[in-house]
Amino acid sequence: MIRVIKVANLKKLVVSSLIVFLLGCAPGSSLTYYHDPQMDFAAIRSVAVMPFENLTREPMAGERVRDVFANSLLSTGAVYVIPSGEVSRGIARAGILNPAVPSMEEIGKFAGIIRVDAVIIGTLTEYGEVRSGSASANVISMNVQMIEVQALRIVWTASATKGGISIWDRLFGAGGKPMNDVTMKAVTDVLDKLFI
Repeated sequence: MIRVIKVANLKKLVVSSLIVFLLGCAPGSSLTYYHDPQMDFAAIRSVAVMPFENLTREPMAGERVRDVFANSLLSTGAVYVIPSGEVSRGIARAGILNPAVPSMEEIGKFAGIIRVDAVIIGTLTEYGEVRSGSASANVISMNVQMIEVQALRIVWTASATKGGISIWDRLFGAGGKPMNDVTMKAVTDVLDKLFI
C-alpha cells in the first residue's frame, strides 16, 4: 500500500515538472502600450514614419522593419503615410542629424516642412536568428511612439516581441518561422493597439 502511494506521488511529480518545463520553454510574445485618453486619433490624417533606430547586429534591420510598418499602417486606410522619399527630404531640409532619435524641436520643424499631423519614431532592439543548442528561430523586438505635432507630445506607444524558440523547435529541431512572418506578426500586434 505504501509503495503504491509513492509511485502515484512520483507520477504526479513527473507530470507537474513536465508542465512547468513546457510552459517555461514557450516562445516569447509580449505587447505593451500607452494610449493618450485625451487624444482624438480621428483627427490624425497624415503620418510620417521616421527611420527606426537599429540596436541590433543586422545592419539593414531598421529599414526593413520601417518599410513593413509603414506599408502595414498605410494598408489600414486609417491614415495617409508620407512616402519615404518625402520623409528623407524633410529630414534633410530640417537639418536633423539623427532622424532615428529626433528632439521635439526637430520634430516640430520637420512637421512644418512636410505638413503632417503626427510623426512615428521606432526602435528595433532585437532582430534576427537566436540559437539554443541545436534549435534556432527568428525573433524581433520593437518599440514605436507616435508624436502629435501640434502639442509636440507622445500620444501613443507600443512594444512587441515575437518569435523565439518554441518547445517544438527544441524537440524536433525546426527552424522557426521565416523572419518576414515574425516581423509581420510584431507589426500587426503594434498596429492593433493604435486606433482602439
